[in-house]
Amino acid sequence: MPALQIDLSHDEGFFIRSRQKSRNVFHVMTNRHFASNPCAGTRREFLWQTGAGFAGLALTALLDADGFFGGQAFGTTPVKLDATGSAPPLAPRQPHFPTKAKSCIFLFMYGGPSQMDLFDYKPELQKRDGQSVKMEIRRRDMQDSKLLASKRTWQQHGQSGLWCSDALPHLARQMDKLAVVKSLYADSFAHGSAMIQMNSGRIIQGYPSLGSWLGYGLGSLNNNLPGYVVMLDPRGGPISGAANWSSGFMPAAFQGTVFRSTGQPVLNLDSGTGQTAEMQRDLISTANALNAEHLRTRPGYSELQARIASYELAFQLQTSAPEALDLATESAATKEMYGLNDPKTDHALALGPAPFGRQCLIARRLVERGVRFIQIYHGGGHQQQNWDAHNGVEENLKIHCPEIDKPIAALLQDLEQRGLLDETLVVWGGEFGRQPVVQGAGGGRDHNPKGFTYFLAGGGIKGGVSYGETDELGHEAVVDRHHVRDLHATMLHLMGLDHRKLTYFYGGLNQKLTGVLEPELIRGIIV
Repeated sequence: MPALQIDLSHDEGFFIRSRQKSRNVFHVMTNRHFASNPCAGTRREFLWQTGAGFAGLALTALLDADGFFGGQAFGTTPVKLDATGSAPPLAPRQPHFPTKAKSCIFLFMYGGPSQMDLFDYKPELQKRDGQSVKMEIRRRDMQDSKLLASKRTWQQHGQSGLWCSDALPHLARQMDKLAVVKSLYADSFAHGSAMIQMNSGRIIQGYPSLGSWLGYGLGSLNNNLPGYVVMLDPRGGPISGAANWSSGFMPAAFQGTVFRSTGQPVLNLDSGTGQTAEMQRDLISTANALNAEHLRTRPGYSELQARIASYELAFQLQTSAPEALDLATESAATKEMYGLNDPKTDHALALGPAPFGRQCLIARRLVERGVRFIQIYHGGGHQQQNWDAHNGVEENLKIHCPEIDKPIAALLQDLEQRGLLDETLVVWGGEFGRQPVVQGAGGGRDHNPKGFTYFLAGGGIKGGVSYGETDELGHEAVVDRHHVRDLHATMLHLMGLDHRKLTYFYGGLNQKLTGVLEPELIRGIIV
């Protein structure tokens, strides 16, 4: 008798008969087993994953004919199919449940802003300035250090009484719109891996980013602009590069499109051969028709679907992108509100509010035009060029806070007065926070993923809420602690997506943004 026999003839499941020490042992794997154990997947997936040798090879043709390898679980049902009977990669899709938010603007502060100098007021830290403590600075690296109190002046603001320092005077007037989460933690002390985790849920490259998951689950609301737009700081991009807006193992159609900060927002939009728009339209329509005919005999071939979509989008971008990024139609009052006319400070590394203000204003225009996910990176290069305050936290704040303060306050006001704030989720934060102890002779602060702050506003968020706490010195999250995966699950929830249902089959697993550990929604900030 063979060592393993599999009987698939039963409607209720299948039987596995194995030989163990001259005994026949029967294992019954029923449909109820798989229904009660989601980690087990389907019966066919079980067979494939256990048949790593010749048995797996023999099953390949049967499983392929049954659609196993093309198995993708889009977040929801597409609104309509194309001429080939397939859903275009970015076809609009209904959310899993009704929600307010339709778009998300993620304001990413590259380098890690200092929470105890901005939003997380710590009276005990102020009292104990200069005292010696033993504290974990990097992973398992306990050091004797001196506490560094904030030099900022603190005040409670609005009806909510939320704390904000004088480093952000314009944003302080918007505190009643914010839910300030002070108890996040992450897994990495290093910029590159921490940023990738904040953007993709993993500390290693190769996984889809948050914007890709949203595009995959919800599609795009605009056929003429990318569904996922990224804007970088003029001083440079993040240290881990394009992995932060990659689509990973998903089709390329779901990756972020980078809009440049100066010059043409997207390179090579104009024809290099002098073709007219009509000639280009005819060429692309012909190519797409041929590709569509080819796709009819290859259902589920995502690369070809992405190529068809990219040709069409590239043509539409020639007119839609310049219009969306043209601020000439904006009023003088709006430009002033965003700080577009404000001068830069006298610090050599400072840019002033105009570059970031322009990007925030463009983000509002993109939301109006149905772009699903916009991520703006503030801070570029190294050290004091971003929020990485090793060489002096006070200098760092003086460079960067004036660059973001007025633009973010204006974005929140502008969205609200246009009736867009309830439909737009605004998220602010970096890859981690800073330490409550001094680093170096310049009064710097080192990295700290053990307790840091984010704020959220807009669609589905309770305004004027302070949620969670770090310890009395601001070093580690201790009350209502939430891992990065919890933040991701909450963001998906606010966009109408269930993190458990939003899956993509790859590598033998139903992959999720939140990974294999079950996240906990940050319910205290949800309306």
